[in-house]
Amino acid sequence: MDKEILRSVLVDYQIEIPRHKVIPRNFRIEEFGNYVFVGIRRAGKSYLLYQRIQQLLASGIGWDEILYMNFEDERIENMSVQDLNVLLEIHMEMYGKRPILFLDEIQNIDGWEKFARRLADSKYRVYITGSNAKMLSKEIQSTLGGRYIAVDVFPYSFEEFLTANNVKISPTTLYGTETRAEVLRMFNDYFSFGGFPEGSSLASKRDYLSSVYQKIYLGDIAARHSIDNTFALKVMFKKIAESVMQPLSFSRLANIITSTGVKVGKSTLINYIEYSKDAWLINQITNFAGKLVDKETNPKYYFTDNGILNLFLINNNAALLENLVAISLLRKYGREDAVFFYNDGVEVDFYIPEAAMAIQVSYTISDKETYEREVKALIKLSNFIECKRLVIITRDEEQTITNDEKIIEVIPVWKWLLAE
Repeated sequence: MDKEILRSVLVDYQIEIPRHKVIPRNFRIEEFGNYVFVGIRRAGKSYLLYQRIQQLLASGIGWDEILYMNFEDERIENMSVQDLNVLLEIHMEMYGKRPILFLDEIQNIDGWEKFARRLADSKYRVYITGSNAKMLSKEIQSTLGGRYIAVDVFPYSFEEFLTANNVKISPTTLYGTETRAEVLRMFNDYFSFGGFPEGSSLASKRDYLSSVYQKIYLGDIAARHSIDNTFALKVMFKKIAESVMQPLSFSRLANIITSTGVKVGKSTLINYIEYSKDAWLINQITNFAGKLVDKETNPKYYFTDNGILNLFLINNNAALLENLVAISLLRKYGREDAVFFYNDGVEVDFYIPEAAMAIQVSYTISDKETYEREVKALIKLSNFIECKRLVIITRDEEQTITNDEKIIEVIPVWKWLLAE
C-alpha cells in the first residue's frame, strides 16, 4: 500500500471529523478501556468514534495522539493486514508519538484480529467498529481474547431520536399541551420510520430506508456469502416480516417460501437466517419455557429497526408496536439470552429474567376480550414464575389494573420508551 496515499487519507480525516455535528449518545466509555462497537450498518457506529475523538480534542489531546481510519474508504480498497502496521509507522514518522487508534469497519481487512490483539497487548488504546459476522458480540471475547469490551450499537432510542430532532425532555414536558403534542408527533415518525441516525431528519425517509435495506440485503448478506438466489432471500424477509409476532420454525418458513414458487432447502434457509442475524438485520428471541431444540428451531424474529420492517408491511401497526418493544428490550438487556417470550400453557410476549418482568404488547385493550386475555396471561404466568413487574404496553392507553392482589401497569409505548 502506497504510504503517501495512506498519509493523505489520515490527514483528510483529521480535517473532516471535527466538522461533523455529532448528537451525543448514551454510551459510557471507560477512560482506559479498549472497545469494539458492533451493530447494523448505518446505526451510528462511526459517529460514536467521532464523538469520542471530539471529546479527546476538546480535552486538549491533539491529532498527534489520535489515528482514525475508515476501512470502507475506496482509496484503500486494496489494503491488506500487512499494511495495518504501516499506519503506525506513518503516524510515528509524522508525530513521533503512540496514537489512540480508531479503526472503523475493520472487518473489511482479512486477518485484522491478530493486529487488534497485538495492539491491546502492546498497551495501545483502541476503538474498533464492525458490522458483520466476524464482529458479533458473542464472538468478540474469544476472537480478541478478552482484551476488548464489546458494545452493541442499535439505531437511535426514542430519547436519542428526540434529541437529534431538537426536542428536549424535562420533568414537565409530558404535562404541557404543546410540548406533549410535539413528543407525540415525533413518536409517530419514530414508530413508522425507525431510528437510523442519518434518516432521522430526512424528508424522504422511505427512500433512505430502502437504500439501507438494499445495501444490507445485497451487500452484507448476499454478496458477502455468495448467494445467487437473491429472490429467495427477498421472499424470506417478506415472510418473516409478516410473521413478526409469531414463533416461526425453519420448516414452516421453508414451506411458506416454497409455496410462492421459490425453491429453497431447509439447510439453505437456516444459513440465510444466520447470515441475516450476523448482519444485524433480524434478531432472534426464543421461548423461555422451551426445550433446547424448540428454542433453536421455533423462535420469534424481529427487525433491528421499525423503519426496515415497515418497508414490508401495509397497515400492520400491531406488528410495528411489538417489534419496537422487542428492539427496545434487546437494546437495554442484550441480544444474547436476555430477552425471551413465554409459551407453555400460557402465552406472554416478553419475559426478562434479569428484571423478573413480564410484558404483553397490545395495540389496544379497549375491547373486553382483549383486556381479559392479556390480564389473564400475566396473572397466570406470575403464579408460577418470578414476576416483580407486570406490564401491558399499548399504543395510547394508560391505567393501573389490580387483579388478584397483583398490579399490572398499562402504559403507552412512547411513555414506556422514555421511562426505560
